[in-house]
Amino acid sequence: MSSLKGRDLLSIADLSATEMMEVLNLAADLKAGKIKPNCPKTLGLLFYKASTRTRVSFSVAMYELGGNVIDLNPSRTQVGRGEPLKDTARVLDRYLDILAIRTFDQQDLEEIADYATIPIINALTDLEHPCQMLADLQTMQETFGKLDGLTMTYVGDGNNVAHSILLGGALVGMNVHIATPKDYEPSLEIVAQAKEIAGDRSHILITNDPKEACENAHAIYTDVWASMGQEDLANTRIPIFQPYQLNSDLMAVADKEAIALHCLPAHRGEEITDEVMEGKQSRIWDQAENRMHAQKALLALLLGAV
Repeated sequence: MSSLKGRDLLSIADLSATEMMEVLNLAADLKAGKIKPNCPKTLGLLFYKASTRTRVSFSVAMYELGGNVIDLNPSRTQVGRGEPLKDTARVLDRYLDILAIRTFDQQDLEEIADYATIPIINALTDLEHPCQMLADLQTMQETFGKLDGLTMTYVGDGNNVAHSILLGGALVGMNVHIATPKDYEPSLEIVAQAKEIAGDRSHILITNDPKEACENAHAIYTDVWASMGQEDLANTRIPIFQPYQLNSDLMAVADKEAIALHCLPAHRGEEITDEVMEGKQSRIWDQAENRMHAQKALLALLLGAV
């Protein structure tokens, strides 16, 4: 029985390196059709933020495991009218088998986890995006056949995706390079945590120089320059972030076999060019597909279905 049964995933760092590989190996087996768990459980989706990939991938994953999905749209449930999170948590705990939450404040996620006994999954907060990182690592493993010793570079805003790349990359022994404009660096606490996890196994680089970060990288990754809730800042950020656009010039600095990644949705022509997004080095669509397989593996392990 997996050690993950009944656990929460509030941060990618809630997994050990061994548990991370357990999720990724199961995801590969599920994708290949080698294992077909029967898991007649019910997943709740409590999403305060808009979603395409996360909502659909979690739903399809749970259906394919033999379970059910309930969409707990805050605008149609009492949390949208101000019911305390601890009250909602204790009620949902008696109805559901597992709950995925997509929200703004990490503390709200943690409060629900404190009052619920069922597994709680971070489906995105402003601090982290751990399920995306699982799909990113699966894509890297499919491409290169390993993770240890590879270098993943992220260029752009030091946001929740950057945080999960730092922690997840460190866990599996990858070098992680983060390039952001000055004053847009990732959280100092997350960087310190990643360096502690990495130890002597791998290297963490935080820089304002995108070409330095991309040199000899095996993957170059980007995200939108203004995350959900920051749309009013988008236009003012464009000139600041322009040197961090994922384009052919940055890809040319990387390893010759390097791949391009993006968690989507993308603003083509801003943080990434059409040429890179549609080019032969892009693995963006494989990466998006792998959201479903990685999350299916995570659900199966947390629910004890394998």
